[in-house]
Amino acid sequence: MPQPTKSQIHVNRPLTNISVAYKNAREDFVADKVFPAIPVAKQSDLYYIYPRDQWLRTDAAKRSPGSESAGSGYDLETGSYRADVWALHKDVADQDRANQDAALDLDRDATEFVTEQLVLRREKEFVAKFFVASIWTGSTTGGDITPGTLWDASGSDPIADVRAQARAMKKKTGRKPNKLVVGPEVHDALVDNAAIIDRIKGGALPGRAALVTRQLLAQAFEVDDYLVAEAVENTAAEGQTFAGGHIFGKHSLLCYSESTPGLMKPTAGYIFVWTGLLGGREGLQMSRFRMEHLKSDRVEGEMAWDQKQVAADLGVFFKDVVS
Repeated sequence: MPQPTKSQIHVNRPLTNISVAYKNAREDFVADKVFPAIPVAKQSDLYYIYPRDQWLRTDAAKRSPGSESAGSGYDLETGSYRADVWALHKDVADQDRANQDAALDLDRDATEFVTEQLVLRREKEFVAKFFVASIWTGSTTGGDITPGTLWDASGSDPIADVRAQARAMKKKTGRKPNKLVVGPEVHDALVDNAAIIDRIKGGALPGRAALVTRQLLAQAFEVDDYLVAEAVENTAAEGQTFAGGHIFGKHSLLCYSESTPGLMKPTAGYIFVWTGLLGGREGLQMSRFRMEHLKSDRVEGEMAWDQKQVAADLGVFFKDVVS
């Protein structure tokens, strides 16, 4: 007796309640968490710098009767920024939109795709500007630090290593670092580090091991923020075999970042965001406009920024701290 086949009773169609897309989680990005964003009206401009030397030295002296007070003064310098514009677009063709399945929303997907691309570019730019060797001078040596015992090796003491450099920065600048940024492999090593576990094991419950959380690591390193830069990228060219990897290397950045930017406040870095062009504090502008000759709508995103090192002595770069 004939029976309906599987293909006759059900025709496969895309589900409307799930789909799969590989994207970085927003919490994996750190470029907008380390240094403050400064909205600026013009693409380029200047800002004043009060040099360190005169302000951390006192020329005050005892005053004899009828004599003048001791005199002193300070220099004034300027720094500059220039916010480059980064842009990307994705076209949505009329034919594709008319033919899309219910599970798809090509306009929404184009917006998310373009946004993801721009944020990923900003993260890569952060690495190029801040998370590289030979640019920070706040350490005991005035250069990069590679611990004598790497942080994934037996006998290492990352907390002591960081404390020594934090003290050096304080002596040089009057500011104690308040943020520690680490690459993923560094974070993995710190979570398993015996010296760190020993310091926090008092928090363990009966029958349960002490959990080395990011909040506890911030407390252990005496910083306000402990940030793990988890973002990944595919470095292969279009059409080539996928080559995924972390953007941040096996390094750490210890720095002072001003939480409330304003006049006469030092900070290791700023992100100057050209809001005078794009509006909004983050400087991200999404546009959708008609490309009639292509019978498509164009979804375009723009961001304009200058991720600027402001004070080299307010940062210490720990280079190649794990094997």
